[in-house]
Amino acid sequence: MRTPFLRHAAVAMLSAAALPALAHTGADGGLHHGFMAGFVHPLTGADHLAAMVAVGLWSALAARRNADLPWAPLGFVAMLLAGALMGLAGVQWPGVEPMIAASLLVLGLLVCTQQRLPAVAAAALVGAFAVFHGIAHGHELAGESDAVLTLAGMVSATALLHVVGIGLGLALRRANRWVPRMAGAAVALLGVALLGGMA
Repeated sequence: MRTPFLRHAAVAMLSAAALPALAHTGADGGLHHGFMAGFVHPLTGADHLAAMVAVGLWSALAARRNADLPWAPLGFVAMLLAGALMGLAGVQWPGVEPMIAASLLVLGLLVCTQQRLPAVAAAALVGAFAVFHGIAHGHELAGESDAVLTLAGMVSATALLHVVGIGLGLALRRANRWVPRMAGAAVALLGVALLGGMA
């Protein structure tokens, strides 16, 4: 009964890796402000989408105990919001796009290896990458009206993507060990492709 679901989950992750990186093209269905625009925004780019799902996936696969499970997603959400506020304020950091690509490579490898870290270290690691994702989003949304509602939508979508990743991770815990490794490899390869495109 689990095998078809696991197969579909793996195919979905691999398909996501094949999508173009649209997060910075404004492909949000023409929405420009408000809660729904913010909610849709993280869903429109393969790089952000894959990173957010991978955080939840890694958390579920590598958590030593249930109490450790939310640390990385919460760290990502908190620092994504901090980065978005920085971007809205016009803060310019060098290397935003390469760091987003690098985050996919690192997160993919973490999923692939199911590397376990102390909860606080996991939150700090993904939080450092989340700042760059947040700055990219903040720059895109700078000057929009209803910035608070837009950010609320963005944070809500991010949290939902983490929950999706956690759900996939919990399902994949009992899968053949190569299924989660393939999912992680797909995310890492997307990061490599994006880094290669910047060279």
